[in-house]
Amino acid sequence: MNPLDPLLTTPLRLGAMSLLIKLKAASFVYLKEELNATQGNLSVQLYKLRDAGYINIEKRFERNHPLTEIKITPKGIRAFEEHVKNLKDYLHLT
Repeated sequence: MNPLDPLLTTPLRLGAMSLLIKLKAASFVYLKEELNATQGNLSVQLYKLRDAGYINIEKRFERNHPLTEIKITPKGIRAFEEHVKNLKDYLHLT
């Protein structure tokens, strides 16, 4: 069996990636609310995903308000899909 991706075994990072797999992109505020996370904790976890190349973080202004948009990368999609496959193998679901 292949090992699980340690970056995706924490609930907050896995939750963020699960939402991004579905949405492809989301605002920081949306992720914070959906995941019931604090701003500081979510920021730290997202930067870990960014540093691994799983997401891109884009900061800009929209209508004079700051907006942070998080987008999943092709590498992030592959990592998530592999993680799910490996998890199914561990659970003997494949």
